[in-house]
Amino acid sequence: MLPTLARVLGSQDRLAVLHAAAPDMAQPDSDFDALARLAAGIFGAPIAHVTLVGQDWQWFKAAVGTPETRMRVEESFCAHTIAQGGREVFLVHDASRHPVFRHWRKVAEAPSLRFYAGVPIVLDGQAIGTVCVLDVVAHSDVPAKQLEELRRIAEIAAVLFKIKEEAHTRSLKEAALLRQEQRLAMALQAANVGSWLWDIRAGTVAGDGAMTRMFGLPPERSLRAKAVFSSIHPDDRAATFSKLRKAMAADEEYDGMFRIRSSGRWLLGRGRVHDRDGKGVPLTFLGMSIDVSEQQEAVQRTRLLLKELNHRVKNTLAMLQSLARQTLRQTSDPAEFMMAFAGRLQAISEAHGLLSDHEWGTIRLSELISKQLRPYVSDYAEQVELHKDEILLGPDQAVGLGLVLHELATNAVKYGALSVPKGKIVLTARSVVEEGSAVLHLTWTEVGGPPVQEPRRRGFGSLLIERSLDKIIGSSVKVEYMSAGVTALIHLPLYSAARP
Repeated sequence: MLPTLARVLGSQDRLAVLHAAAPDMAQPDSDFDALARLAAGIFGAPIAHVTLVGQDWQWFKAAVGTPETRMRVEESFCAHTIAQGGREVFLVHDASRHPVFRHWRKVAEAPSLRFYAGVPIVLDGQAIGTVCVLDVVAHSDVPAKQLEELRRIAEIAAVLFKIKEEAHTRSLKEAALLRQEQRLAMALQAANVGSWLWDIRAGTVAGDGAMTRMFGLPPERSLRAKAVFSSIHPDDRAATFSKLRKAMAADEEYDGMFRIRSSGRWLLGRGRVHDRDGKGVPLTFLGMSIDVSEQQEAVQRTRLLLKELNHRVKNTLAMLQSLARQTLRQTSDPAEFMMAFAGRLQAISEAHGLLSDHEWGTIRLSELISKQLRPYVSDYAEQVELHKDEILLGPDQAVGLGLVLHELATNAVKYGALSVPKGKIVLTARSVVEEGSAVLHLTWTEVGGPPVQEPRRRGFGSLLIERSLDKIIGSSVKVEYMSAGVTALIHLPLYSAARP
């Protein structure tokens, strides 16, 4: 293969657009058949293709006049069409007289190809394939109108590929949102935490299933605010309203406890105004509730544990509120917000569940890794390779690291090693002594996935990976976007893990 041709076909930018637009490129697609027939009819040619051109192979998404579905790029006219650059027609009037093509097998032997005309299919500035026609007789004179029609067919093919790419992306997002919603339901059931968004002007509250169950209300996405507030026990209602009004007026956090009228159960509520209009009038209020009935009923035990419980609950709710506000900024739809928020809540819930099982002492790193990664792999033993020392984590380390692992896994499922069946995650965890203190060095490496490019824009997930360990002095997370796969280097002091 000519050096220039190999360089163009092997361009990582081009291949990235190609794989994004047509992950099923090897499969013919009948949606393109009409375009191939149209091109053949315009030129009166027996052969026409709608193709995709990879680094080594050319695939026919639609074909007229041939049963083949692919061919090597070494004898592909379309590879030269792409290599020429731009959007112009590549013409070969008589291949038997062409210095490059006359010795090709399909030119010198049957079917004795002579004429070729092809136009690149361009998406996002990259030529990913062609619309082309071939004939076994030479065409010495090709009307400009025919060439223009071929260009238009290529443009239609590009639009169709884009529509299919967007539809595929939407289906993946919908599937991911559905999985997140399912994880949210499981997380809220395990953690017994309810989330809600109060639209003050509309007088409605969008709550998740855990919230509606706690308040004894129908399992509906949107409820009247009056119905929600009426479910609070009459003896606690005035104090709750007073605290809410004070928090909204002073732009402070609401923090209070109240009973539910129908069940008598105690809830701990926390929240604050999410946004205001130009005059400072509150528009939406974001809140969360946790059922603390058992603690209230077991007064003696609660007195021993309440200080630690409040500390953990407030820290967790504060973290959840921050996550929720950042997630909410990405969508104005309350229902979509509830689904998008699920994965991050699940990650925190898993860490809390492990800590709770160990009475908020220490947990093993391997248990945390297993809890966070199993939902994202079909075969944990095959897709997660762990090399580790025996390392114990305290509450702060476990919650922060759990959130980092969740975000890395989510990105790997969307874009990295876990987006393909053969991809895997390799984790190496070592406990080393630095300046007399134990430190965890954890390396996350993705292998076997698609080529990786550093994102042009850093989203909230990237910031979350970097900042989830901020409260632990001396910690850091560095993410490197290597072409072979994402690598994350985590530095985490372990000095507080042994604290009671």
